[in-house]
Amino acid sequence: MTRYALVRRAGVAGLTVPQVAAAAGVDTHMIERLVALGLLDTHPGAAGCLLPATQVARAARIVRLRAGLGLNYTAVGVVLDLLDRIDALEAALRARPIRRWR
Repeated sequence: MTRYALVRRAGVAGLTVPQVAAAAGVDTHMIERLVALGLLDTHPGAAGCLLPATQVARAARIVRLRAGLGLNYTAVGVVLDLLDRIDALEAALRARPIRRWR
């Protein structure tokens, strides 16, 4: 049975690669590969390359997509973009006032 790490939200603005790897339950080389492929966002920090705390959940999602569906990195990027669009559409629907039909 495959076990996936639960994602914990961090209270800091930026996490190092080892911190993200530990939180997502993967090796640091995997996080570095995902950054190099452009699947994870980074920003420069005093300690070097930092990742926003939101990227922990994204890294865990990538691992689940690769393990569960056997997707390559290109397909993972497409699926992540589609999931982001779905989230945006759902948020827009929730923001709209409810119209009741009579």
